[in-house]
Order: sequence, then C-alpha cells, then structure tokens
Amino acid sequence: MIKKIVEQPEIYSVYIPLPNNPLKNLNCYVMKTDAGNLVVDTGFNQPECFEALTEGLRELNVDMNNTTLFLTHIHSDHTGLIERIRTEKTRVIIGAKDYDYFSRSLSGNVWKLFNQRFIAEGFPESDVYAQEKVNPAVVYALKNLFKATPINDGESFFIGNYEFECVLTPGHTPGHTCLYLKNEKIMFLGDHVLFDISPNITCWPYVKDSLNDYLTSLDKIATYDIRVALPAHRNNKMDVYERIVQLKKHHAERIESTLDIVKKKEYQNAYEIAGQLKWSLRGKTWDECPIQQKWFAVGETMSHLDYLVERNRIVKIKDGKMFVYRAK
Repeated sequence: MIKKIVEQPEIYSVYIPLPNNPLKNLNCYVMKTDAGNLVVDTGFNQPECFEALTEGLRELNVDMNNTTLFLTHIHSDHTGLIERIRTEKTRVIIGAKDYDYFSRSLSGNVWKLFNQRFIAEGFPESDVYAQEKVNPAVVYALKNLFKATPINDGESFFIGNYEFECVLTPGHTPGHTCLYLKNEKIMFLGDHVLFDISPNITCWPYVKDSLNDYLTSLDKIATYDIRVALPAHRNNKMDVYERIVQLKKHHAERIESTLDIVKKKEYQNAYEIAGQLKWSLRGKTWDECPIQQKWFAVGETMSHLDYLVERNRIVKIKDGKMFVYRAK
C-alpha cells in the first residue's frame, strides 16, 4: 500500500506489514527527485516485508542504482532488507554511533551482556534464553556488517539540491538518528517520536542512562522547525511538539510510579518491579504476557531504574548474584 505524503518534494509512504508484531507496520518513506531517490528504512528480513517493499519500489519506479538508503537505527525492522534491495551503486547511510555499535555487537558480546544483566535483574534465566528464539530483535538481526557510509550528528548529505541534516537522537538505540530535510522542514523521525505508542527505551550495554539520553533527544528535536513529521510506525496525526510534551510526561509519570513501587517494598529486583507497573498487554495479566513482551517491559523498567539511581533517588544493591533496589 502506497500513500503520497508530500506533493513537493515528492514523498511517499510504503506500508510494510510486520507480521505478529505489536508495532503492526513500518512506514518506509520514499522521496523521488530528478537527481535520485531517497529510501528511509526497510522492514524485517521476512517474506511479507520483502514483498511489500519490492512491490512498492517497483510501483514507484525506484531505481536502486540511483538511490540513497538511509537507516534511522540498527533495529532489525529498519535494517533487515538492506542486502536484499541494495545494488553496488546504492548509497547506504547510517548514523556513525549506531553503525559502530552494530559492528561491535557482531562479536556476540552485546547480547551476552544483555542476557547477563536481565538475569541479574531477576528475569528467569530459562525465559531469557527462550525469548531469544521468538524475539524479533534477535531472530531477524543482521548477522554480518553491511557496507555503509557512517554519518555524524549535524553532518549533511545531498540529493541534487536537497540537503538532509543528520540529527543524533540517542535513547531508543545508542545512535538513533533522525533525518531533517532542512529547507523543506520535513523530519524523518524513525522511532524517536511515535504518535500512538511510546518508543521502547531499554538499558543498552555500555550506555549509562538510556532514558536521560532519550529525554535530552526529545528536547533537541523540539528546537527544530518541523512542518511535516514522519514517524516509522503507524500514523502522524498529532502535532509533533504536542507529542513530545506527552512523551516527556509519560516518562515522568513512569519514573514516579517506579519510585513508588520501590518505596512500597524495598529490595525488589527489576523483574518484580516491572510486574507491578501498568503496561498495554492486550487484556493479559503480567503472568500471561508473552516472554518477548516481558523482555521489552523489563528492559524499559531497568532504564527508569538507572535514571533514578543516577539521580541518587534510589540505591541499587548487589544481593548475591541478584541486583535489588531500595529508596534513598
């Protein structure tokens, strides 16, 4: 399904289904110019995604030999089809920080550290390894380093006379990068700002405070003059500045809810705390929640606990092999 988003410059959204995934779809954006094309993000390396993407590119008559493929971040629903749609002449651009992080993750050490922390924070060890078999972030992750041009915060690239500024917005991933079409005031947001769901903010290895990174990045985006805001999932029916305020409020409330749970009963681990927070679980209880969804929820809980620890509002204590928390 293709939808024209902007008349001038000519920008389309290609609907990429994400089967059995609560995100529902990826919005792959295609901008067509006389000097070449821009494609933003790809979808999972799944048959349904590949079929929708290639059909959309074919319908829009996109020549990948004359196309820049921009990847907002390293999650597999945004990068999964790189090698299947690129050609030798396709220019692939990604934020330098995420590209470096992905390169380091190929050793397997990042996922090892993820698993170690989740287990130490109370996530049942058997479930940690079981969720790897069903977690799309793992199952569809790229296995090899793809060729790309890393780009840094504030740097620009051009397609003809169109200038695109790369805006580093860490939080959702360590090097998530939005793309700003400067003169036209159009922002490709990736997963940094979503409009009817909240982006997952987890506790990335080697990152001290993912949530603070994210909140700082929201403030950064709010300083840009944005006429058209283009999120990577679902719709964009709300004013982007209003949505930024909502997202900041959501996390402020989640921070206080987390603190209240810690105060109510000391020496709980992150898994126990997560089970007492409110989540959108489609009518299921915490015990009924699929393990991959629990993984995302506990990861987000840990990012909020990290935030509170960094601000000296709670204390993190090692209790044997487990970490627990108490109020300051």
